[in-house]
Amino acid sequence: MEAIKSFELSKEYLEMLRESIEEAHIPFIQESMQEANKADIASLLDELDMEEALFVLRALDPDFSADILIELDEDSQYKVITAMPPEELATLIDHMDSDDAVDVLNQLVVNDREAVISHLEQKEKSLYIIELLRYDEDSAGGLMAKEIIKANLNWTVVQTIEEIRRQAENVEKIFSIYVVDNKEKLLGRVALKKLILAASDTRVADLYEDNIISVPTYMEGEEVAEIMRKYDLEAVPVVNVKNKLVGRITVDDILDLIREQADEDIQAMTGFSDDVEESDSVYRLSRARLPWLFIGMVGGLIGAGFIGFFEEGLSAVTALAFFIPLITATGGNVGIQSSTLVVQSLANKSVFEDSLTKRFFKVLLVAVFNGLVLAGFVLLTVVFLYGQETKFGLVVAIALFSVVLLASFMGTLTPIVLDKLGINPAMASGPFITTANDLLGLGVYFAVATLLLNL
Repeated sequence: MEAIKSFELSKEYLEMLRESIEEAHIPFIQESMQEANKADIASLLDELDMEEALFVLRALDPDFSADILIELDEDSQYKVITAMPPEELATLIDHMDSDDAVDVLNQLVVNDREAVISHLEQKEKSLYIIELLRYDEDSAGGLMAKEIIKANLNWTVVQTIEEIRRQAENVEKIFSIYVVDNKEKLLGRVALKKLILAASDTRVADLYEDNIISVPTYMEGEEVAEIMRKYDLEAVPVVNVKNKLVGRITVDDILDLIREQADEDIQAMTGFSDDVEESDSVYRLSRARLPWLFIGMVGGLIGAGFIGFFEEGLSAVTALAFFIPLITATGGNVGIQSSTLVVQSLANKSVFEDSLTKRFFKVLLVAVFNGLVLAGFVLLTVVFLYGQETKFGLVVAIALFSVVLLASFMGTLTPIVLDKLGINPAMASGPFITTANDLLGLGVYFAVATLLLNL
């Protein structure tokens, strides 16, 4: 155990850590983790069971343990905080920014949450937390931290610097100094460089910039993320309906939100009905996957019914069966491509976006062009490579062209309709679009075959 004095994110260190926990060798934990990155320690604790993780957190300084707790995987974090007594969790909460504290407390039931808040030593922190709990967690109010650096426009540079020193004790990262009036209304911001270079008796009113971007407490997190991305902001102030400064949102909070939403969208597009991770139980993983698998299976059974309905035609022209995979695969791919583009545009809405009619017209032109190219290629391949009659080649080509048009239309329309209904448009992709286009493709294919081959 003494061979390794520094932290290593490795299996060897993990075994040594477990050994030190078993032997209650606290000095090894404290010394080896002293200079380690909090996120790396959190990754290591995710590999431990709940009791082992608790032992490590209790061995470290509360301020350090609080930062590690924030970095823990959501499932591991939940297990740890629900296993902690309220007074112990309150000690860690006291060392967190208010927004991180609320994220942790939101996982607890109301009674446990109130018990933790009652044990907080910092009364100002408890007031911050109680206020933030009122907001929806994905709104600007739910994302913001109450700890901010602000200055009154009537203060002098000397007064402002003294106040910054006092306020900075509770603020880990200083991005901006916000300027307010006597009623706490946000007026602008002042650069730290200007304060340092200005004369001591200069008033903040003569230094601040009023062209500041702020967001209201009720704004959706996705909109806040878009504003911060568009204007390349590291932090954005949050105001209430009276334009009073109530907090700030930093880029790390927005990155967490973007990652969570991206994970949800990816899982929705691939047919997961719940937010899951690879480390979840077999039951939970199965439960999340089964609904869409059932939908896909039902779609397949209906497709089999389509084929059975045209069994007589297939017996007469057995070559029809050879191209069923081509029709269904092309329809599914076109639908996924179309829906993905629409989902991306819905996630990054612009004030200059085209009207619905113009968008559909553009989709139609793209589908016609792609359909003609693919249909022409298939016609030549079926006739010359597979040696089929020109009439049969036309059946496959026309069916493929029709499927490309229908799949493009479905892939474009479905996400837009779901978005209007307030449903995550990412759910339009994956199994839903693929299954729907498989059925449409088979229907069109056999309909064209019936009309042209007189089956």
